[in-house]
Amino acid sequence: MSVVYAQGFSTAGVRGGISSVPGKKDVTLVVNEGPLFVAAGVFTANRFAAAPVQYSRGVVASGRAKAMVINSGGANACTGETGLAQVYETAAHAASVLGSDFASEDVLVASTGLIGELLPLDAVFAGVTKAAGALASDEAAGQAAAEAIMTTDTKPKTVTLDGTGYRMGGMVKGSGMIAPQLATMISVITTDAVVSSELAQEALKTGTSTSFDCIDVDGCMSTNDTVILLASGASGVEPDVDEFKALVAQACASLARQIIGDGEGSSHDIRVRVTGAESYEAALACGRAVSASNLLKCAIYGNDPNWGRVVSSLGTVPEDVAAFDPNNVTVDINGIRVCDGGKPGQSRELVSMAEREVHIDIDLGTSGTAEATVWTDDLTLDYVHINADYES
Repeated sequence: MSVVYAQGFSTAGVRGGISSVPGKKDVTLVVNEGPLFVAAGVFTANRFAAAPVQYSRGVVASGRAKAMVINSGGANACTGETGLAQVYETAAHAASVLGSDFASEDVLVASTGLIGELLPLDAVFAGVTKAAGALASDEAAGQAAAEAIMTTDTKPKTVTLDGTGYRMGGMVKGSGMIAPQLATMISVITTDAVVSSELAQEALKTGTSTSFDCIDVDGCMSTNDTVILLASGASGVEPDVDEFKALVAQACASLARQIIGDGEGSSHDIRVRVTGAESYEAALACGRAVSASNLLKCAIYGNDPNWGRVVSSLGTVPEDVAAFDPNNVTVDINGIRVCDGGKPGQSRELVSMAEREVHIDIDLGTSGTAEATVWTDDLTLDYVHINADYES
């Protein structure tokens, strides 16, 4: 059901002809039918933010949106004023085909694909027009919408959740060019709960901080990362604030985990959990340092539980960021303590690497109780091939 699991939403995913992949759907339209039109968003921290990111930040600042256009096949990033003009034209076209109740400032826009090229606007407009005529709220429409936002993804990624009297649905695209501070991804989460734009923004920011900000496929931050939360209020239910925040965080976590499970060419999903830290920020910094290690990723691809790659990366974290004594650090890989107090523990030969998931547990050994978890993938030959040949 994806984004249409929540009441008050319709969607479509169609082919406009943007993508060079024959027959691929490449335009998605999501429409909020109300009665509320609440919008919140979190975007990439990349300084080369794409034109649609620049534009949609302004829309989200109003706390309101009625529709969203997403295209694959082109990022519209690093395209100057002409690229920004294309975004405004796309929003205006969407508003015109959706009807007199829509204005261009009601329409969010997101793009994904190759950086540095303008979009073929005729194809974008054709896709938007076709999508507007195909809007529906059934499972097939939700599936098509999730497929149309894919680039190197091998499968659509969706989530559906139930709150107390209200629903939440979502979709995400992302497989490579994934790094903390949002990870190349575009995600739309919908809810029929009655919430304010302030609560929606707070819940989304909190939810992304422990999910999309804690995954790392290849250490490469996108120019186009966009996570949008839309609320229709169609359930008529004003949710418990804590429950609502928890549900948004759960939706984000599920979608982020699915990105890791579809990492470009990956053969292992790697969970790095850091405990015994003096603060969450310290634990997160350590987890990110380890998960970013290409040497570790290559070792895991080779089914080698090389804990030396773990501690060497851990040691790059400055002491003023994460204080710990290396002589107190332990590292477990899939339940085997391979490093005990900064020195060899049990034999790495005892570690089974047969499963897709690899669990690396690091205890910093301080008096602190803070912890953080980061997910990453191994680095494979297929990853190199995919990105050597990548075109939209």
